[in-house]
Parts: sequence; structure tokens; C-alpha cells
Amino acid sequence: MQFLFSITWGPVSGWWAPACLALGVLYAWLLYRKPAGIDRRFRILLAVFRALAAAIIALLLLSPLVKSVGYNPQKPLVLVAEDNSQSVKMFQAPSKSPPMGETSNSSKALPPGEGLSGAEAVVNDLSALKKQLGADYDVREFHFNRDIADSLTKNFNGKQTDIAGALKQLSDRFVNQNIGAVILATDGLYNQGSDPQYEAKNIKAPVYTIAEGDTVAKRDLLIGNVNYNKTAFLGDDFVIEVLAEAYQAKGEAMRLSVAEDGRQVASQSVNINSNDFHQVLPLKLYADKKGARKFTISIAPVQNELSTQNNTETIYVDVLDAKQKILLLYDGPHPDISVIRQSIESNKNYEVKASLLSQLTSVKPGDYSLVILYQCTAAGNNILQSFLKAKVPVWYILGAQSNLQAFDQDQKLLQISAGQDQMQEVFAEPTADFTDFTLSDSSRSKIALFPPLLAPYGSYSTPPPGSALLKQKIGSVETSYPLLIFADEGGQRTGILAGEGLWRWQLAEYEAFGNHHALEELFAQGVQYLTANANRQRFIVYPSKRVFDEGENVLLNAELYNDALELVNTPDVKIEFKNDAGKRYSFLFTRNNQSYQLDAGTLPVGEYSYTAATKLGDKPFAAAGQLSIKPLNLEIRQSAANYRLLNTIAKQSGGQMLYPSQINRLAGLIRKNENIKTVVYEDKRFNEIIDAKWVFVLIVLLLSAEWFLRKREGSV
Repeated sequence: MQFLFSITWGPVSGWWAPACLALGVLYAWLLYRKPAGIDRRFRILLAVFRALAAAIIALLLLSPLVKSVGYNPQKPLVLVAEDNSQSVKMFQAPSKSPPMGETSNSSKALPPGEGLSGAEAVVNDLSALKKQLGADYDVREFHFNRDIADSLTKNFNGKQTDIAGALKQLSDRFVNQNIGAVILATDGLYNQGSDPQYEAKNIKAPVYTIAEGDTVAKRDLLIGNVNYNKTAFLGDDFVIEVLAEAYQAKGEAMRLSVAEDGRQVASQSVNINSNDFHQVLPLKLYADKKGARKFTISIAPVQNELSTQNNTETIYVDVLDAKQKILLLYDGPHPDISVIRQSIESNKNYEVKASLLSQLTSVKPGDYSLVILYQCTAAGNNILQSFLKAKVPVWYILGAQSNLQAFDQDQKLLQISAGQDQMQEVFAEPTADFTDFTLSDSSRSKIALFPPLLAPYGSYSTPPPGSALLKQKIGSVETSYPLLIFADEGGQRTGILAGEGLWRWQLAEYEAFGNHHALEELFAQGVQYLTANANRQRFIVYPSKRVFDEGENVLLNAELYNDALELVNTPDVKIEFKNDAGKRYSFLFTRNNQSYQLDAGTLPVGEYSYTAATKLGDKPFAAAGQLSIKPLNLEIRQSAANYRLLNTIAKQSGGQMLYPSQINRLAGLIRKNENIKTVVYEDKRFNEIIDAKWVFVLIVLLLSAEWFLRKREGSV
């Protein structure tokens, strides 16, 4: 690193420097113009010391700046990313060289098995690249599957592949650095994240892709996806849609069946008419038992099939004996009413009755699991007062027609002080400390982009910690005022949305994304939380979902209520999991606000039953349930390598696609690329010279030397 410095004068003219020197000389002349018993040569030397010291001190009064310039050369980074997923090693082809005269950028399809070498040989060749490039390049090595990690490896045990995620992490890690080239060794198959060719555009460097795997699909039958409603009603038929896929099995008969508790409940056969077969097969099932029902969907294997692990899928359906009824009350028509109803009824578990408050007659609190008060309150209404006394969950939605004084009297969760009936536009800002239920990351990001709602203008009280799901953002200023909160208040669950204009959210989401998923999820999760204990169970335990993927953390929640149906978490809650083999796993819940949470980590693949127990006072409580850990078969669902994707990524970035047998060409290609070179960064800094310690030391040395010589001559 080179380093240079110079002095600049800033707003002061540089002509003051000679003036300061002249001032120092004048001062020294006045001091030493008379002999005073000192030899002439010593007087001249002393005068020089005093003149320099005085001149430097005078210069410091002008506050000159020291300009330092550093030149820092940075070698080009060569980032090597190796796909460590199972598919790379599982679907290898014989090691052969590409046909004579065929370049790696050719769009012509290769014959089966051409241009490939073993996955482990690829790792060895990539490891040698650092030595081949030498000291002029900074080579960094990584491997990736779902996430990216340092170094190359030959494990090939990744169960998921996210190529776009790997590229993004590399881009983020080396942002504003001299990335010369990216080498991406993969088969082009991904089952997580977005299309990697779009993420590759964010890397401003050529990407050299190493085409691994085999372009010929293997003989295999599999279940690509199962589309179904997670709830059904007792005595009803319901349909599941199975995406059946088959490769290299033309002429075979595919036999699909669905079993419940070992008993076949549905089946269907279809002839496979191509070697790349995809078809959605609808199957009608009957909900004859209440509770969580487990259905196993399977495809009968055929001869010489690659794998049978992807021939089976397990789903759980909650069979209910009745829909939960929700009462939606309002004082006057508003487009939000339709939005609320549509968003809630998108979940077949709920049935919404919307009514004007003035037309409400002869309604019993026991008929409804939740009441939503849209810009109205229970003040002066005996029927609604009976709902509050029965501790039926309530969701308040405020707007321009809301009576804030009556609202403050109905509940104590949120108090709003407003001098006038004014409204202001507020954006939604999702919070990080809300834990009562979880919104997906995509929904949270969408909500943050939604247009503003109209909220009452005034001062808002601080809600209980962790109860605010959304906070108000006024313009670009984030506030502490809540926009959407949920909490348990004296045994009654309450939700408050302090704003109107949900119709804007619905239109904006459909315009941007073509669906209403975020708004539907927000209402589904909110209603599920508010009605979670509608049957007044004292102790409930429920997992975040019924089926977890292999390697996914198993999350459960627990709630314990006292005699007044108030949430408490004083006693410990223990839980024990038991798998099909009889192996047991024991855990202790952690306390979270007024309830309990458990992160059991990852559990082995299999079917599990669980039993949770606690004791409140002298009364014991227990809860039981089931969940499933299914194996991740994503890596064997695709066997044909995607060379087209790799070629596109390489071409659009100015790189090149190579086959494993051509890796030894990489070093030469990188050296010949004139854009891959060392970059010298110039670092300029300006500092006041008075901050330089060496200036102070110089002044002290000059004055000390002067004093020592005068002392020696006996003039001090």
C-alpha cells in the first residue's frame, strides 16, 4: 500500500506560510540581536530553533490541513461456489469429453452423458484453480445447498438447493469489492428460492458455470404436489388434487391410491402416454370422522424405477362437525365490510354473518365464536353487552364514524385521546416482537408496501408488550402508536385495528400480485388466534403445523387458563414425543408472555404422538396430539440437469458455460478477460495538522534544544 501526504490551507491563503516564517525570524532576531555573552555561532543556532518553533506555532493558528492519500490495490476476487446437494452426485453421467469442435456456448443439445465427469473429480479440479491462478488473484471457495458455507466439500448431502440464494449471499457478502469472476458448479436444478438467472444479473462480474449432472431424465414416478383444504366438515365430501409425474415410463399404467388408517379410501389409474408425463388427478374423499385425519397418498412403483421415496405423501385434514360462526356488525355501509367477509370466508372453517347494528335482534352469545365491531361499540346495546359479559372474543375496527369515548369504555387494552374527529393517513409497519401468532415473511413484506389506512388523529396509549402486530408509520416516520394489536384481557381475547380503508389493501395487493393472499392470511391468523379457545378448554397444546419437513424445527404452543379463564403460565409444562419405533423425546416448554412456546429443534423422520402435562394448584391437566416429520425428497424429484439455465446465466453475464472436463481452461479464460484485473482504490483523508502528535513533539524538541544550549552557555 502506497501512502502520500501534503499540506493544504483550506479557506486560508497559502501566502500566510511565509508570513508566519517571517514572524518567527523577527521574533528570534529581537531575542538574539544582542550578544549577551553568547558566541555568535550559538546565537545563530538558538535563533534558528526559536524562529522555527515560533513559525510552527503561528502556522497552527491558521489551522492548516494535512492531506493524506493512500493507494490500496485489491486483487480480483474469484468466487467458487459448488453445489453440494444430493442430486449432483445421484444423477451423474459417465465421464466423457464434449464432442470435437463443439464449444461450451453451443446451443446444440449434447448427446446423453457427453461432457461430464464425476462430482468428486469436479471438486478436485476446482480446488486446483487457486494454485493455477497464482498470487495475482484472490480465490474464495464455497459450497451451497439451502444455504452457503465456506470451503469446498465432497459430502453431497444437501436436501434442498437454492441457487439464487447462494448468488445473493455472495453478492451481499462481497458488496463494493472487486469481484472478478464467479464460478458456479451445479446441475442447474433448484427447488428453493427464485429463478437464479435474475439474481445473477445483480452480480456485476462474469459467471462461469460448470455443467454437472445428466440431461437425460431417469425412469421415475412421483407425486409432484398435493393441493387440498386443511379443513373439512363432518359428513361432507372433499376433493384433493394430486400432481402425478412420470419420466421415461411411457406405456406404463400409474396406479394412485389414498389410504386412511391402513384402509384404502380412494384410487385411480391412468395410462402414461409420454416420457415427460404430468397430470393433475382429482380424488374425492369422505369426512366420516371428527378430528385430525391422516391420509397417505401413494403411487405403485414400476420396474427399474429410480426411487420409490417420492411415491408417497402424507396429509392431515381437520374434520370439524360445524363451522365457526362470526358476527360482523356495522353502523352503516362501507366497502371494508365486503373485504372483511371475503377475507375470512376464504377459510372454509368460518361462516360470517354481517348485519347492521340497528337490525340485530335475538342473538345469543353462545351462537358465535367471535364478534367483529366495525366502527361501532357495545355502548347502549344490551345484546352486545351480553357478549362482553360472556367474554366472547371481540375484534374492534375503528374509523371516521367510531365513537372513541365509548370505545375507551368498552375495553382497557387501547385508549385513544382525540380532541376532534380528525383522521390521518398511516402506513402499516410490521413489528418483530409480536409472538402470539406468525405471519409469513412474504405477507409481512407485502403489508409494509400497502397504501395507508385512515386512523383517528390523537394520542394513543401504550399497549401491553408484544401485543402489537402492526404499528403506525406516518409518512416515512415510524411511531410507537399501534395499528393492529391482539391480547388477552381478563380472559377475553381482543383485537383492535385502528384504521379503515381495507378495500385499498385488497385492490393494491391484487394489482401488484394478482391475489389476496396477504390480506387473507392476516384475517385468518387473527381470527384463529381470537377463536382458539372458543370451547373454553383450560389447557391446549397445538403445533404450528401438522406436517414438518425433515430438518425443520418443530414448533409448538401451549395455553393454560385459570378458573376465571385468564391466561397463566406459572407452572411448568412438560411434553413427551413418541415415534412409531417407541423412542421418546422429552422437553420443557419456555414461558412467552402469558403462554408457552417450545422449539423442539429437528426430530428424525416419522410419525409422532405427543402428550403434554402440567398442574395448576392441585388440578392436573393433559393434552395430546399427533404430528408428522416427512422426508425431504426434493432432490430426487428432478433428475435431468438444466443446462439451458446455466448457459443463460453465463451468457448474460459475459461468462461461459463449461463441462467438467474443461475446468482446466478456467484459469486461462480468467487471465485473458481484460475486465478481471487488480483495482487500486484511492483513499483521501484530511486532518487538521494540530491533531498530528509529531508536530507537538517537534516544537518540544526545538524549544528543549534551545534551552539546553543556553543552559550550556550559562545564559539561563
